[in-house]
Amino acid sequence: MGGKFISMWNSGKGQDMKEELTDIASNAERLAKLARVEILRMTFRAQASHVGSALSVVDILSTLYAGGAKIRKDNVDAVDRDIVILSKGHAASALYSVLAIQQFFPLSYLQSYCDNGALLGGHVTSNGLNGVELSTGSLGHGLPYGVGIALARKLYGVAGSVFVVMSDGECDEGTTWESALLANHHKLNNLTVIIDRNRIQSLGDTEKTLKLEPFKDKWEAFGWKALEIEGHHHLSLISAINEDRGGPKVIIANTTKGSGVSFMENSVLWHYRSPNNAELESAVQEVLADK
Repeated sequence: MGGKFISMWNSGKGQDMKEELTDIASNAERLAKLARVEILRMTFRAQASHVGSALSVVDILSTLYAGGAKIRKDNVDAVDRDIVILSKGHAASALYSVLAIQQFFPLSYLQSYCDNGALLGGHVTSNGLNGVELSTGSLGHGLPYGVGIALARKLYGVAGSVFVVMSDGECDEGTTWESALLANHHKLNNLTVIIDRNRIQSLGDTEKTLKLEPFKDKWEAFGWKALEIEGHHHLSLISAINEDRGGPKVIIANTTKGSGVSFMENSVLWHYRSPNNAELESAVQEVLADK
């Protein structure tokens, strides 16, 4: 934490803020646990892929929807609502789970995940779903869209922040860095990117596929305020989200692919496999037993 945020944290107002952020973090932790169970059940039921990716990003999404972003089931049509875009659309089960638990749409919808003709597609699908701002899945397209919304809001004087949640793998895409340049050029202080830095993409380690490090330095060289945090720690996430910025901000959230289920962690296998009956039972028990 830095600058104005630290001063407020240490003041009387800061004490109130600390309590508020701590409450959000606690709610996010509970939300993430419930969402992990739903992710596992959805992926098993549909025999779908990407459970590892969903488990690595769910703490980020839970923090946003528990209060990190000003978006609720009752303000989804407000012009000045905060916008959350999950650019890594293959982690759709994480977003759907969080939104359903937060009552943006019925929990029963999760049972149709990946069914032909269902509202919940295998990649993030926005058609007819409250809280889903953009259909995604073609990597590298979420940030350009988010930059466009943030710029339009600045031009027309519309309040509200824009959050784009990205994978580290999609930072291989040229559109990501073109958008980063544009966001800095226009000083988009209403834009925050959160990167799910789990270090594994479709076929292996990100650094062996296309080296990203020094990752934070790259974003800073593009003029962004860059923070690096532990991405499964909810208080660190909400504190970073609330830290002041003069322009666009990126939060590099160091995460673990498959987080919360020991036999899925740090394995590219779970980018593709779905759990069988025994694995589902074991995974759910582990998630629920975690304190």
